[in-house]
Amino acid sequence: MKKPLPVGVDDFGKLIQNGYYYVDKTLFIKELLDKKGDVTLFTRPRRFGKTLNMSMLKYFFEDSGSPEQKEKNKRLFDGLAITNSGESYLKKMGKYPVISLSLKSAKQKTYQSAYHKLRRELAGEFDRHRQITESLHPEKAVRYRRILNETASEDEFSGALKFLSEVLRESTGEKAIILIDEYDVPLENAHFNGFYEEMAGFIRSLFEAALKTNPFLEFGVITGCLRITRESIFIGLNNLKINSILCGQYDEYFGFTPEETQQLLTDYGRLDKFHTVKEWYDGYRFGETEVYNPWNVINFLDASSENAGVIPSPYWANTSSNDIVKSLVERADISVKGELEILIEGGTIEKPVHENITYDNIYDSEDNLWNFLFFTGYLRMVSRKLEAETEYITMALPNAEVKYIYKNTIRNWFVKKIEKKDLNKLISALEQGDVQTMAEEISSCLQESISFYDYAENYYHGFLTGLLKVQQKYRVISNPETGFGRPDIILKTASIRGAAIILELKVVNEYGKMENGCRKALEQIETQYYTMEPEKEGYQTILKYGICFYRKECMVIKG
Repeated sequence: MKKPLPVGVDDFGKLIQNGYYYVDKTLFIKELLDKKGDVTLFTRPRRFGKTLNMSMLKYFFEDSGSPEQKEKNKRLFDGLAITNSGESYLKKMGKYPVISLSLKSAKQKTYQSAYHKLRRELAGEFDRHRQITESLHPEKAVRYRRILNETASEDEFSGALKFLSEVLRESTGEKAIILIDEYDVPLENAHFNGFYEEMAGFIRSLFEAALKTNPFLEFGVITGCLRITRESIFIGLNNLKINSILCGQYDEYFGFTPEETQQLLTDYGRLDKFHTVKEWYDGYRFGETEVYNPWNVINFLDASSENAGVIPSPYWANTSSNDIVKSLVERADISVKGELEILIEGGTIEKPVHENITYDNIYDSEDNLWNFLFFTGYLRMVSRKLEAETEYITMALPNAEVKYIYKNTIRNWFVKKIEKKDLNKLISALEQGDVQTMAEEISSCLQESISFYDYAENYYHGFLTGLLKVQQKYRVISNPETGFGRPDIILKTASIRGAAIILELKVVNEYGKMENGCRKALEQIETQYYTMEPEKEGYQTILKYGICFYRKECMVIKG
């Protein structure tokens, strides 16, 4: 019998106890201990296993204070790789008090609401360790209860982690391990809601007290999607080690390797789907390791267990609003539009690396925006080089799912854009036979658009149909049956006293062939009798246009 798949399960204890399938990442513990970092920040895109790994660390290291619970936690690791790594590692199991926080709840509209959520998270951790209050000095016990009851001042809350590590050391005799998951969620949220400086100030104070020269700290681990500059959040933390997707350490512990993905597919009898999974969910590169998106792989497998013919879906895309891609598209100038088209066509772009960005300066430059997209999983590294003391990365889209995100975002953006466009000039030109103005108006819209169809005829057909549907005067009919074929587009007024306008489209691969393309389009209208249906309906005015496209240029000839 196959094990259930852990869709959305990020608690290590629950995952193991309930018999879910687990891709063994426990050697992450060994490498963490071998590296002996005081404080390590891991930045990876969302849904790549950060929270599950943090939960694993908590279950491995924590001294719960109960022999029964310690034994229960120990059994979670039976048969996993860490248990074969040597006695020196197993001695660390169940040894330390652990302070574990997730900051993801601080995604709120105002600073006060966000701070309230952070305060509650801190109080919850104090509640989890409340058994130690009996052994505390009365003065410290009073302070402890103020934080526990959420009546402490903001200054006291900013020092809460250090204080908790201090009293845990006094109570247990061991220094504390501090685990902080999704540290940058409050910062990203604060940026988009206009209170970044306030939130950055609180997080900075919280981290500085807990992680900078804290004598009660064994070590700390922080996770997030983006590295925030030392000057912004990690001020003075000289003991901080940063492990980003560019580093060559810990690469295989976030996401699934190709071997792990193949084994997973094999175990569920879906190895025949490997190439589909690779096309849609592979493509990431952390350090020198190829990585699959684990959220997608597990969700796809879960869906295919119910339906062998299931098609891939954008599972990762659907867990976010993908606002950063929207921002890039909406702010794109002609240069960025060109780069987006290159990426969507499967090409690459080269950008300088800026790891030291903050949420507050994402939009200060195009390079910052591209870097944000890279570090958060919307682009992948193809290669890197050092030139004149600046590191450059050649970037591409990781896979079909991320391409879907860009294309869908661009499509929605363009629909909204043309909905606001005044088409009176174009419609007037159509009615009056002003082919020069028609060509200029259509070309202008093309210049503003972002293409993702390799300039094939169906791209122009969809583009022009969408553009013309914005106006209200004519009904736009795409590929209607008339005569001996189907013209590309016919516009008809509601009354036959108005006009029917037939548009036949052609695409050429050289600018100089555009006139010939228009002539061929007009010839097709005549030889295929495309006017037959409008004539039968009684339209007295029937206009015919041959329209030819070359990339983002348009030519129109009237028949």
